[in-house]
Amino acid sequence: MESDLDLTAVAERVAADAADLVRDAYESMLTGATVAVDTKTSATDVVTAVDTASERLVRERLAELRPYDAVLGEEEGTHGATLDLGEEGVTWVVDPIDGTVNFLYGLPWFAVSVAAQIGGVSVAGAVVEPVSGRRWTATRGKGAWLDGRPLRVSAPTDLGVSLLATGFAYRSERRARQADFAARILGRVRDLRRQGSAALDLCAVAAGWVDAYVEHGLKRWDWAAGALVAEEAGAVLALPGQDPGLGADTILAAAPSIADPLRAALLECGVGAV
Repeated sequence: MESDLDLTAVAERVAADAADLVRDAYESMLTGATVAVDTKTSATDVVTAVDTASERLVRERLAELRPYDAVLGEEEGTHGATLDLGEEGVTWVVDPIDGTVNFLYGLPWFAVSVAAQIGGVSVAGAVVEPVSGRRWTATRGKGAWLDGRPLRVSAPTDLGVSLLATGFAYRSERRARQADFAARILGRVRDLRRQGSAALDLCAVAAGWVDAYVEHGLKRWDWAAGALVAEEAGAVLALPGQDPGLGADTILAAAPSIADPLRAALLECGVGAV
């Protein structure tokens, strides 16, 4: 019988294959090669030819390994079976490069993210960093790992000494509101980090590299694998739409020791209005 561990192995395998492709393109860029770039929702929301090539490679690998599953990808939408997040079948959720702007600038903080979901819930996932080669994996109910090492979230004693990661929207008008919110919450925590990859920010929570992460406006492919890594490492998790007070499209992952006071502080600082 197939297990979620089998799905995790598939996620890791195909994410690693795509990460090899992305790494080769990245190294070529560093030596002067150019990459075709287009825009999506705004001038700052970019997609490169490498994003597209990475997603196509993932789809090809999944078609070989899991031919009857549906695939939801950031760049090409849904292929295979009709996507119905209420169904019992497996849907693979793919972000071919999470952190495309970082990739484009040569900043080596980006990843390939692949998750298996059943009924809209992530049961297996992998986040692979092309440059460092790090592999973050998780299986629902069985834990999360970094290169095979079990992960556990941090345990800060107070919100005031907690490190909070966040991110900003592509549209300038929302970024302005988020900047106001960030200024308000900054006085409640140790400091903020904005690193440009939602998947890796969630993995950073899992590793205890940051104590919590909050962001607005993410799509399913941004969080499908990383959120499972954080949750399986012990984070308190609220996915978009699960906590109305936080706002309809807000995700929050936090170490349990600060989850309640952080949520209260976020509400006081107007997180739901951003």
